[in-house]
Amino acid sequence: QVQLVESGGGLVQTGGSLRLSCAASGGTSRNDAMGWFRQVPGKEREFVAGINWSGDRTGYANSVKGRFTISRDNAKNTVFLQMNSLKPEDTAVYYCAARRALYYSDYASAYNYWGQGTQVTVSA
Repeated sequence: QVQLVESGGGLVQTGGSLRLSCAASGGTSRNDAMGWFRQVPGKEREFVAGINWSGDRTGYANSVKGRFTISRDNAKNTVFLQMNSLKPEDTAVYYCAARRALYYSDYASAYNYWGQGTQVTVSA
């Protein structure tokens, strides 16, 4: 059974930084594309960033472009999301997702496995 476990969330002030990690186990493949999504109560889960299987292609939502960086360490089956210059509107539960395909998608329905989420709160 594939498991994705996020960590690194917390409370940070506006302008601060956090680094999220997603550890994959139980059958995930190094050929899987990975993505980060976020969700606030009452809204749909939204795409934040994606990375293809080899790590040489990434994509970001316009709202985080230039502030967030996604990366992966396939040797450790871990994906990261470095978040800088955080804003109150970045407050959400952040989810890691794995897609059984080489390339990421910005559609949540394209992903096969999900983590339990980690809360990120940015205070004004």
